[in-house]
Amino acid sequence: MTDPVSRTILLLDIERFSDRDDVEQAYLRRILYDVTDRALEAAGIDETLRMRADRGDSVMELIDANAPVTALLRALLTEVPAQLRAVNRMASRSAQIRLRGVVASGYVAVDRHDGWVGSDLNHACRLLDAALLRAALRERDDDFALCVSDALYTGVVRHDHPGVPAAGFHRVTVDSKNGPLTAWLHGHVPEVSGTRGGEHGDDP
Repeated sequence: MTDPVSRTILLLDIERFSDRDDVEQAYLRRILYDVTDRALEAAGIDETLRMRADRGDSVMELIDANAPVTALLRALLTEVPAQLRAVNRMASRSAQIRLRGVVASGYVAVDRHDGWVGSDLNHACRLLDAALLRAALRERDDDFALCVSDALYTGVVRHDHPGVPAAGFHRVTVDSKNGPLTAWLHGHVPEVSGTRGGEHGDDP
């Protein structure tokens, strides 16, 4: 196994993927990859600065820690919703694509089978699968719901960089099999059993 290396972790997941047939799933995967590539390109993060893993209905990107996280967040908040609107405007109901996203930071190692391991990655995956994020997406009109880890909020988002308004993020606590996880959800916080949240992003 390689030594753990600091990375920015990006996860994007397709809503209701398993409800689609094989042809629809193949189409949605192509759209997912296209949306991901365009967002990373808009953020100035080329292929030399990232590694990708395929999870079927989702994609995982390990991004070089020196790549600008603020540019990535700006692209996720603007480029991704715009792309999804353009795609869904022309797509049939069965081909509509809606995404959940998580951005986190932490240490990840690669094992001898090219698998990725690390508790920070595990926590990011727990956030992606959280009922809260799923509920948030169901309530969104822009087909995209984004959550960031507590560490990434503290290190980047709370400083209110241009295009990444801290006030747009709200603190939530998500129950998981690894215990409570603190994260920050962009936009309205839905009412979900097993979660606590609603603290405004610019509160102390």
